[in-house]
Amino acid sequence: MKIQFENIFRNFLIIDIETASNFEDYSDMDERMRALWDKKASFIQNQDDKNPNELYFDKGAIFAEFGKVICIAAGVFTKESDHSVGLRIKSFANNTEKETLEAFKALVEGKFDGKQLRLVAHNGKEFDFPYLCRRMLVNDIEIPDSLDIREKKPWEINHIDTMELWKFGDRKNFTSLELLAALFGIESSKDDIDGSRVNEVYYKENDLGRISKYCQRDVMVTAQVFLRLHGFQKIEEDRINYL
Repeated sequence: MKIQFENIFRNFLIIDIETASNFEDYSDMDERMRALWDKKASFIQNQDDKNPNELYFDKGAIFAEFGKVICIAAGVFTKESDHSVGLRIKSFANNTEKETLEAFKALVEGKFDGKQLRLVAHNGKEFDFPYLCRRMLVNDIEIPDSLDIREKKPWEINHIDTMELWKFGDRKNFTSLELLAALFGIESSKDDIDGSRVNEVYYKENDLGRISKYCQRDVMVTAQVFLRLHGFQKIEEDRINYL
């Protein structure tokens, strides 16, 4: 894959986030937040007729008002010695959500030009990007320019969503990253855990390292899908560096 790296792959940052419910148990929330969760839960599809406590552990993480960011992985394309493209991936999973968010903010502001940086994620426009912005506000962190869409014109927003690219204007369906990986012959990131088990691994197993590895693998898959959606071949495994 000998291409002009500077013209095509510079200033992309592929990201993925993992989230958990803000508390392990529904009863750990204060009375006001419990009442607000009960109201939210009444609108959530609940085929198994779970009570608010069980539903909170299962679903709380997907809502920025009731969840928190526990890991952020970020990947950049690299230029290899033979002029082919590689991928370098790093994750941030610190003791507190605020530390994790601040570490990511330091990366995007310290290593990239905020006006030129293009953020890439799968379903990022509906989940990763707004979730990060909301949780930064909750943690009293100024949102980096590359994430902040307030008062920006549509053409000033450098957010790329691989799910949106795959839709080609079709608005009817959600297509999972795992399905696109299978279609393009990209190895799965779900060989250990998947998103539905993150809360359990975080609270019950206390294994943030395992979650971090899973998050990094999701970035790898997103990067590979991004390349295939633009007509490029995937990056060979030996050219992917996990930090």
